[in-house]
Amino acid sequence: MGQLSLWQQSYLLLGSLVGVLMTMSGGAIAQPHATATDLLPLHPNPDPLYLPSRADQVKIDLDRPLTLNEALELARRNNRQLQILEAQLQQSRAVLRQAKAALYPTLSLQLGINRTDSAAIRLQNAQLPPPLRVDSTSNTWTSTVQLGYNIFTAGQRDGNIKAAQEQVRNAELDLQRELEQLRQEVTNGYYNIQQAEALVRIAEAAVQNSQVSLRDAIARERAGLGTQFDVLTAQVQLANNQQQLVQAQSQLQTAQRQLAQLLSLNDKANVRAADPIRVVGEWTLSLEESIALALRNRVELEQQLTQRNAALQQRRVALANLRPQLVAGGSFNTLDSLTDDRAPRWGYTVGGQLNWTLFDGGVSRASAAQQESNAAIAEAQYAAFRNLIRFQVEQAYYTLKSSQENIRTNEVAVRQATEGLRLARLRFQAGVGTQAEVSSAEAALVQAQSNLLNATVEYNRAIAALQRFVSGLPLSPQGTVTP
Repeated sequence: MGQLSLWQQSYLLLGSLVGVLMTMSGGAIAQPHATATDLLPLHPNPDPLYLPSRADQVKIDLDRPLTLNEALELARRNNRQLQILEAQLQQSRAVLRQAKAALYPTLSLQLGINRTDSAAIRLQNAQLPPPLRVDSTSNTWTSTVQLGYNIFTAGQRDGNIKAAQEQVRNAELDLQRELEQLRQEVTNGYYNIQQAEALVRIAEAAVQNSQVSLRDAIARERAGLGTQFDVLTAQVQLANNQQQLVQAQSQLQTAQRQLAQLLSLNDKANVRAADPIRVVGEWTLSLEESIALALRNRVELEQQLTQRNAALQQRRVALANLRPQLVAGGSFNTLDSLTDDRAPRWGYTVGGQLNWTLFDGGVSRASAAQQESNAAIAEAQYAAFRNLIRFQVEQAYYTLKSSQENIRTNEVAVRQATEGLRLARLRFQAGVGTQAEVSSAEAALVQAQSNLLNATVEYNRAIAALQRFVSGLPLSPQGTVTP
């Protein structure tokens, strides 16, 4: 194996380890190739207000292997938080359209028809002889068309539009941020299932090894070559391994339900990992290159800038309340009496109005001061996020390097522990070793296998974290990460 790369060695050793464990436990690794139609049974009820009320509606009756790519596809389609952010983006765009409406004049039409029976005319008629009396009722038709436009708003209109544009951009960035975060969470959740399934297989193999050791101890004790102490030691080791198996199975069930919740799966569906455990690639960027790329790409930094810009525009809007504003308008109206033969009469009004609030008790300036504080907060958060981004990249990078070294170390440890268990069994069968040595060798093998598994999964998690922290760089077909 000296001529192979670290990744080839890891893949071969871990693959052979998992393969042996699966053979011992009577299982097989499934790697299905599913289409979008195959994923339909996993989709949740399309009604977001659906609430199951019976036990049979939540009883899991579908257990399906799932690849990581399929899990990411389901998350993109079904994740509820993502749907909320998409709705908020549409809401922000509607607010922007509302703000842009101020660029256009307002036009309104009013129509009215009235019938009036005047009490004053009736009273007058009562005092007059019939020839002089007039009709007390009248029917009139009125129509008015009004046109208005804010010619000058002292920056209020423009400030509202630009603030709304910044909010739209912030909503877009928030959606992008959630997509990146969701990908990391789904990836980690998938790795949790992979790790838990492998730990179950390791625990099952350990139980089987303990059962073999117990049978050997009982046989030697019956043949007079062993002691009751050896039998008790083997029984204790078997009980410990059975307990570890139960714990591993519980962890697997928890990991499966956590991923199901993240993917918003059907209430009756459960998933298993279909992808084999292997290192996912190599991070080719240096620490410094990773930090610089993260500072350029992270949407959180741009979000703080949009919030700062929105606050400055809102400050502009607040101060515009203290400045003169000019409004122009006009109206055209008609009036027709339906009880006479005269033609309708018409009229019009045109004019302008200057509005200037000379004193408002300090409300506008206080509002402007609030927005100045919001801008200062956004600037401070920008600086804090910049420091956090660097720390996140450094932490993931150091984890990556340590996991890479642990993979090398644990590859050797698994080989040594496997050979140690073989020699311990031979010594015990030859009568020169003890059951305690066999139990210790079994525990050492389980620990080495678990360490190799954990190192590989931690390496993959570190790759996923670096992809997230530099804004989700994809893996190339060659298995390396490039900007």
